[in-house]
Amino acid sequence: MNDSVKNKKLTENCHLSKVTANLLLLLQTLDKYVDEIPPLEQPQRFGNKAFRDWFNRLQQNAETLLNEVFEEKFHKAVPEISVYLVESVGNSTRIDYGTGHEMSFIAFLCCLFKIGACTSDDYCAVVLKVFARYIELMRKVQVTYKLEPAGSQGVWNLDDYQFVPFIWGSSQLLDHPRLKPKSFLDQEICGSFSKDYMFLGCIQYIHKVKTGPFAEHSNQLWNISGVPTWSKVNAGLIKMYKAEVLAKFPIIQHFLFGSLLRINPSSG
Repeated sequence: MNDSVKNKKLTENCHLSKVTANLLLLLQTLDKYVDEIPPLEQPQRFGNKAFRDWFNRLQQNAETLLNEVFEEKFHKAVPEISVYLVESVGNSTRIDYGTGHEMSFIAFLCCLFKIGACTSDDYCAVVLKVFARYIELMRKVQVTYKLEPAGSQGVWNLDDYQFVPFIWGSSQLLDHPRLKPKSFLDQEICGSFSKDYMFLGCIQYIHKVKTGPFAEHSNQLWNISGVPTWSKVNAGLIKMYKAEVLAKFPIIQHFLFGSLLRINPSSG
């Protein structure tokens, strides 16, 4: 899917199948839930307890919502797939969200391809429309319910909440004639192109929620701005994702494996 969005804007016309269109409707429904469940007045800076009500509504309705997304022949897979959707929005006990939850949404999307509900024709729309809409939803959830960053390493994190949009976002910019990695340090450029490119949208969001010098609160991204080409940024981020997310026990220990996404016992 990384290759499918090379040099493509978020506004690109993609093949939109019935399933991908239905997924967008599902995410819109979850967005509406946020409007219907306002945050509670409470003294804590992080972790608004209204998030638990929003989370519970999703959990209770997840299978019904997904049955509306798929043809009946895929309904038998819904109980397993719905778990990844629910896990992708955060933890209702800790009221937090991080790259492990984002990974659950990637697993959810992966399952759609494994069961055949989505095909290679859907790659572009799944990234540029569905995943981008998920990120938009989660930003609204983060701001509304003040979700704590899960397992944050502070300035040593790439980002408090997301990782994958930086990977796919750098692929979008691969051969851009004007926008180079150093360009995203310019807030005016980010503002102008944030609706076209996920990477720049992420940077603009960071500027909205954080104050102070960018090099101090987002040191990893500051360092990436010095990489000469987007192809090197993209390759480096994929390598970093494998090492910092997929290979990290604190993240993988919470991941749920099943019949669609299996884990093989170590032979050692």
